[in-house]
Amino acid sequence: MSKSWYDEGMPHIWLPYTQMKTAQPPLAVASTQGCRITLSDGRELIDGISSWWSACHGYNHPHILSAMEAQLRTMPHVMFGGLVHEQALTLAKRLSKLTGLSRVFFADSGSVAVEVALKIALQYWRNLGKPNKDRFICFKDGYHGDTLGAMSVSDPEKSLHKAFRNSVIKQYVVELPHDEYSFAEFDSLLAGVHGNIAGLIIEPLVQGAGGLCFHSADVLAEIYRIAKKNNVLFIADEIATGFGRTGNMFACGEAGISPDIMCIGKGLTGGEITLGATLVQDEIFSAFYDDNPDHAFMHGPTYMANPLACAAANASLDLFEREPRLEQVEKIEAQLQEQLEACRHLPHVVDVRVKGAIGVVQMESGFDVYALRDRFIERGVWVRPFKDIVYLMPPLSVSAEELSVLTDSIVQVLKA
Repeated sequence: MSKSWYDEGMPHIWLPYTQMKTAQPPLAVASTQGCRITLSDGRELIDGISSWWSACHGYNHPHILSAMEAQLRTMPHVMFGGLVHEQALTLAKRLSKLTGLSRVFFADSGSVAVEVALKIALQYWRNLGKPNKDRFICFKDGYHGDTLGAMSVSDPEKSLHKAFRNSVIKQYVVELPHDEYSFAEFDSLLAGVHGNIAGLIIEPLVQGAGGLCFHSADVLAEIYRIAKKNNVLFIADEIATGFGRTGNMFACGEAGISPDIMCIGKGLTGGEITLGATLVQDEIFSAFYDDNPDHAFMHGPTYMANPLACAAANASLDLFEREPRLEQVEKIEAQLQEQLEACRHLPHVVDVRVKGAIGVVQMESGFDVYALRDRFIERGVWVRPFKDIVYLMPPLSVSAEELSVLTDSIVQVLKA
């Protein structure tokens, strides 16, 4: 296969999260199928991270592709201002039923869904005559996206946003409470500042790009209780945790809580095309539903509710209904627990943890996990360690054999 497109295009591209001067050249991809990525030189990699945690059904699922092809022929896009279409309204109804949240505002990415959530929370209180509630509670090791508002509610030191920590709005960044003492401190903090707090934002059960840190459903439920007690809106960022990744369709379900606002993305379309959404309780929407035009929510991404993306999302939800995804997550969890356990006894490993279809091997601070990336490619797997962790978040449809190759690669690379 000719690679002239690669050689001619690379001098003009700017890659994400990359020091372009020193980074290894990226791999050229020719195609994807199932849980595998085929490179232009013919090599095949088993994908252990689902294209940044989005390809929950694997690549090129025929049901999603068929839905997208049909929509492409009919109407790939139409503006969502003053116009609506079947795919978006059908998807909104289905998402509302799944989450228990009555209104859906579509966006075009997860970061934008977070921006929308923050803006909704701020304007909610302004519409109610409480404009001083204009700050947020967020957590250390949290990560909510790369746009300006999302950066402000992410960990300012550990979330790749250090360069901007003096440029974003200052929020209340606190340790995630975990015991009786820290919960009492957290409750005391909110009691003291709730008059200035619009909302609390959290990645339920698993903090993703901040380091794949876990907390229990009981911890999540108690944080929710304290937020509600202190009249603080509870915003669940389920962009990474939603759609089965932690074992429930949504992580909040394990804690038995219903957030005021929820952000979703990534697996929403099965990873085939970008789409995000912000869902709210009817009480939140009611504060905007008014004769006063100034109470309207003035936000509207050009490609919001893109019909092609909504068709993919509806097809993805079909698959969750028709195929045993949550049962597959249970099996993945058991296999990860069994096969990654060997890492616990290796040098430089400080922790091994598993939650749903997420397996994490945490290394000693200062261990160069980035140097391992090429070794995984040599073994025919696509695994991208970052910070101090080596992790797996494979497609939920991964076979037991493919998952064994992934886990064995981690064990063997870390042994070496």
